[in-house]
Amino acid sequence: MSAALPEFEFVKTAACRDARVNNCPEIATNVPGVVALRDSNRPDIVVTYTAAEWADLSAAIKGGEFDLSM
Repeated sequence: MSAALPEFEFVKTAACRDARVNNCPEIATNVPGVVALRDSNRPDIVVTYTAAEWADLSAAIKGGEFDLSM
């Protein structure tokens, strides 16, 4: 038997709240110790991170590690 997923409350970034924008990342931080991420066009696929993993990923993104414009 698999454990049920917690009830995530997903939100979009401010830029994606415009009705003309679609296919946005959605983030849920309402479950303690877990950050959940999904694509608004594929809401059935949810990726979860621990708070520490999310902090590491965020730092790498802010640091340009995943900059595709280079």
